[in-house]
Amino acid sequence: MTERLSTRVTDLLGIRYPILQAGMSWASSNAELPAAVSAAGGLGVIAAGPMYPDDLRAAIGRVRAMTTAPFAVNVPLYNKRADAFLQIVLDEKVPILIASQGGPGKHIARFKDAGVTWLHVAASPVHALKAEAAGVDAVIAVGAEAGGHPPPDEVGTLVVVRAVAAALRIPVIGGGGVADGAGIAALLSLGAEGVQLGTRFLLTPEARLHPAYKERALAAAIADTTLVGRGRMPVRVLRNAFTQAVADAEANGMATAEIAALIDTGTLKMAAHDGDVAHGKVEVGQSVGLIDEILPAAEVMRRLVAETEAAIARLTRMSSAAAMAEPA
Repeated sequence: MTERLSTRVTDLLGIRYPILQAGMSWASSNAELPAAVSAAGGLGVIAAGPMYPDDLRAAIGRVRAMTTAPFAVNVPLYNKRADAFLQIVLDEKVPILIASQGGPGKHIARFKDAGVTWLHVAASPVHALKAEAAGVDAVIAVGAEAGGHPPPDEVGTLVVVRAVAAALRIPVIGGGGVADGAGIAALLSLGAEGVQLGTRFLLTPEARLHPAYKERALAAAIADTTLVGRGRMPVRVLRNAFTQAVADAEANGMATAEIAALIDTGTLKMAAHDGDVAHGKVEVGQSVGLIDEILPAAEVMRRLVAETEAAIARLTRMSSAAAMAEPA
C-alpha cells in the first residue's frame, strides 16, 4: 500500500489519503472514531450536532491525546448551539471546520483570521459557487444516495459531483453512495480531489451507535432505504415502522403540517442511542447494501486505500492497452 495518495485535498488538510469520514451525529460524536480515521491517514470528523459544549471540548482533547494527525469538527450552522460550537473550534484551535446546513458568510472571516481551514457542504453548483465566493477552502458536494440529509433536489452523486467539480476552482470533495475504493476512484475520475464516506464508517466498532442500529444496517440491502420529509428537509433512512407510518399518512392525504409533525416523532436519537430501530430514524446511505461486515476503522482505511489503488491500476491498464492497440 502506498504511503500517500496526493491531491490538492491531501495537501490542504495535511492528510495522507484523500478520504474523509463524514461528520455523523451520534456515530462520530465522540473521539474514538475520528481519532482512528485520522491516525490511519484520513480525516476524522467529530460531529458536534447532538453534543453539549463541554462534551465537544472533551472529545477534542481526547482526539488530541490519541493522535497527532489533523482532524475536523462538523458544525451544522442551523443548530441552536452552533455559535457555541464555532467558538469552541476557535478556542481549542481545531485545524479544520466542516460547516453544513447554512451559509458561511457571517462566520468565515474570523476563522480565516485564525488560520482554520473551512470546508463547506453544498447541495448544488449554485450553492457551491456561493461558498467559493465567500472564501471557503474546499467544498463537499454530496449526492442523493447519501444517508442523513441529502440534497433536497435529489440529484445523484455522479451528476452533482461532476457539476460542482466543473464549476469550481477550489478543491471539491465528493460523497454519497461510496463504500469502497472503486467508488472513491469513480469520484476522483469525475474531478473530485477527496471523497467523503459516512455509512462505511458507521459499521465500525468505534462508531458511537447502539448495537441494534449496526445490526439493522448490516442486514440491509441497497434498496432498503427511503427518503422521508420530501419538500421539507429530506432524510435518507432505512425502511421501518416509522417510515411506513409516514408513507401511509402521505397516501391517505394527511395535511402537510400533520405529516411534518409525524416525521418529528421519529428521531435519530431513538435509533442511535436508545436502539429503537423500528420507530426511530435509522440514517444510512444506499451504500449500506455494499457493506457486509463490521471492521475497525483502521482496517476500513487500509482496505479503502488498497481498493482505490487497485481501481486506479485497473483503469491505467485499460488506458495502456488501448494505446498499444492504436495503429501506428
